[in-house]
Amino acid sequence: MPLAELYGPEHFGQPAHGRSSPLARAPLSAAEKARALPMPSLEWTPEVERATAPLYARVQKVIPPVEWPFMAPYIKAINELKIQRDAVILAHNYQTPEIFHCVADIVGDSLQLAIEATKVKASTIVQCGVHFMAETSKILNPEKRVLIPDSRAGCSLASSITGADVRLLRERFPGVPVVAYVNTSADVKAEVDICCTSSNAVQVVESLGVDRVIFVPDQYLAKYVASQTTVKIIAWKGACEVHERFTGDELRSYREADPSVQIIAHPECPPDVLAEADFTGSTAHMINWVRNKHPKRVVMITECSMADNVQAELPDVEMVRPCNLCPHMKRITLAKILDSLVYLREDVTVDPAIIAPARRSVERMINLKN
Repeated sequence: MPLAELYGPEHFGQPAHGRSSPLARAPLSAAEKARALPMPSLEWTPEVERATAPLYARVQKVIPPVEWPFMAPYIKAINELKIQRDAVILAHNYQTPEIFHCVADIVGDSLQLAIEATKVKASTIVQCGVHFMAETSKILNPEKRVLIPDSRAGCSLASSITGADVRLLRERFPGVPVVAYVNTSADVKAEVDICCTSSNAVQVVESLGVDRVIFVPDQYLAKYVASQTTVKIIAWKGACEVHERFTGDELRSYREADPSVQIIAHPECPPDVLAEADFTGSTAHMINWVRNKHPKRVVMITECSMADNVQAELPDVEMVRPCNLCPHMKRITLAKILDSLVYLREDVTVDPAIIAPARRSVERMINLKN
């Protein structure tokens, strides 16, 4: 079903690109220095090798042995510091294997991480993902310390729309409910009726019981939702800079090289990509598809590190990698996670005035019955 209308910043007299972002990595503050713990030794020793051997067994198919001596001291130090700091690490499916499999306590897609964030008992959450994910954890846990190892880890979708844009959309379409993809900032979440993820976008749209909704900010996810429902979609013109790089021609070339290859794609991809895919779904749905189907060869049309994480779990499934990396996710590294735990940086803050309305839209999504 085609989109009803497509809106972007230029409709409201704003530039489509180069919108300002508050994300910047600041030098250590006096408070961070005061609460710092001693920096652990990062030497590769027999003790480190023994302590991390079970973890290397998880990732040996995707991390070469020559690289492990450089990673292992960080991994051992991070896992020990988590205990000292009463911290839990949440990691998105796009994090690299040494983070995803070796230091994360909770892993998943945006929906899984949002749900699990409400269950965290630790006093500190370290969010290994991008900034909007850390904001979501803070919204759901305002009393806890939420850290992101690099606050410059942004998102092209989140930066494409503001709360002011949502208010202008409401003026243009009075009475039409607004659904926000979770890949948005806290001020956007505070202005909408309900959030969604790629796992539940169709369900969320249909749960509103109306014939028309505004969907922000991903135009391609909006088009996918429109193809799956009779609800009329008014979409914002945002896009994921990773997924929009894939093309239908690229997928056809994989099939020409091997007609038996299975292709699965994320719904943030353009329609010509989804038309060539054997399966379309969220990162969690894609992972479960591979687990259940166990194809001989598969192309995962999404951020490249997820293929590495699945390969580590399912070494007999051959991953054909069209490696598009998210530059924002890749700002999160072992060194920065260690730095975050040693100095308790970088603190994620959300304006108290918008926490309550933002939490309502996120919790409405979480509490939606299947």
